[in-house]
Amino acid sequence: MQRASGRTFDLNTRENLGLMLSRRADRSPQLEAFVQVETGLRLTWAELDARTNRTANVLRELGITKGDRVALLLMNGPEIFESFMAVAKLGAIAVPLNWRLVPNELSVLLQDSESKALIFGADFDENVAELERRGDEGSQVRHWLRVGADDGPAFAASYAELQTQASEHEPEIGAWGDDDVVILYTSGTTGRPKGALHSHRTAIWGAMTWASDLDVRYRDVYLIFMPAFHIGALNPFAVCIGRGATCVVMRSFDPEIAWAVCERERVTNFIAVPAMLNAMLPYVEEGKVDASSVRWILTGASPIPKSLLEAYTSHGIQIVSAYGLTEAYGHGCILASDQAAARLGSVGKPFYQMEARVVDANGKDCPPGEAGEVLLRGPCVMKGYWKRPEATAETLRDGWLHTGDGAVLDEDGFFYIRDRIKDMIISGGENIYPAEIENVLHGHPGIADVAVIGQPSPRWGESPFAIVARSDPTLTEDGVLSFCQGRIARFKQPRAVAFVDELPRNPSGKLLKHELRKRFPGPAPE
Repeated sequence: MQRASGRTFDLNTRENLGLMLSRRADRSPQLEAFVQVETGLRLTWAELDARTNRTANVLRELGITKGDRVALLLMNGPEIFESFMAVAKLGAIAVPLNWRLVPNELSVLLQDSESKALIFGADFDENVAELERRGDEGSQVRHWLRVGADDGPAFAASYAELQTQASEHEPEIGAWGDDDVVILYTSGTTGRPKGALHSHRTAIWGAMTWASDLDVRYRDVYLIFMPAFHIGALNPFAVCIGRGATCVVMRSFDPEIAWAVCERERVTNFIAVPAMLNAMLPYVEEGKVDASSVRWILTGASPIPKSLLEAYTSHGIQIVSAYGLTEAYGHGCILASDQAAARLGSVGKPFYQMEARVVDANGKDCPPGEAGEVLLRGPCVMKGYWKRPEATAETLRDGWLHTGDGAVLDEDGFFYIRDRIKDMIISGGENIYPAEIENVLHGHPGIADVAVIGQPSPRWGESPFAIVARSDPTLTEDGVLSFCQGRIARFKQPRAVAFVDELPRNPSGKLLKHELRKRFPGPAPE
């Protein structure tokens, strides 16, 4: 046993995600831990840990024990982060829910996870009331805890009242190591959601792996506006705990507010997908904000256009590109900012603790320049999919995570993600990766966003079809098609173009191409 600052820790059970917070509170009790932008709430690590312990003790009194699932339906705020850590300390399993979902979708996840309790925000009273009205048909939830100052539904207990009455003493730690800690449901890019099941060990390694390649320092100020049901918020939060950095949290993303917060709080780093970076750029270029404190921004989910990368670097803001999956706790490959210009389009090399390969259909390693599937291996890869043994066996094979993502390696071992294998278009026997066409079209100044899908073609089998969101309302189909000429091989060029106001993306910024395929089923024009 080892004693540290008045607490006793058993080195054999140190791998508990919630204990990371306990240790930071011991080490830096008065250091600022958490700032909520909208309310002005500021918490030290000691205060945040005490709130977390109170929540854990509330759940324990409700009968939540090791292995029970606790669902979280909350906007970004202290409650979702402290609840997540409270569940971890108890040994229960957190189930963060996408708050954009409708009751039918939420019901599927609550039933699938067999969640025993639901902590929800007042924003979702109507949806939750519908779930409660359905009874066992809507969920198996028996305990409803509501976050909100006003009176809520009669069936729900007040989170704040219960928390205030509870003890702030550390609860008995209920799990560690390979015990389950969180189910992260995929965003539905393939239709039916699957729950990626992570253990305390994979989650802790997730934070350690992230910290190995990203420059997060003691007393840094990290801005979180990615939704906290997403790994892009949960993992940085754990990294900030480990590093002793302050988390400044926005309820949701707003580009103008984000920059104002960066200036006021002297933010040093954050995650933003390319669509967010694009929305934030005008404020920098027009000189409306002081972004001098920002050392780097991590981006991913889709390739960053060259023009966007150059715009940020010209203002002294370094962009770090990464590739990762929920199934690997957000990890895969990372490209340092000083390599980005020379390796445009690359996601870099594997994170320090990760291994990656590109293999063909027979599982053989592909030579440089030949496209294949990305396989990942490392300590933050999930245990499997919750209650989906067949899907688990298909994805975790021969000691590797089969991502379903297509990529090529260059001669120096840098990875270039091409697309989802299933999104590949086969036209006249030629393999076409939509991301390659999308990268070209992103270079058009009149295009704000673009997606390419395959449409059935009687002549070619499939043909590329472009769906464009315009920044220039005068842009025409001919203008898009002519832009491709000379920039990409003829057989890869789209046969037609459709214009939309906005492309469907999930909270992590990934295109929801299955929705586009339903909307634009074809056939392709000849």
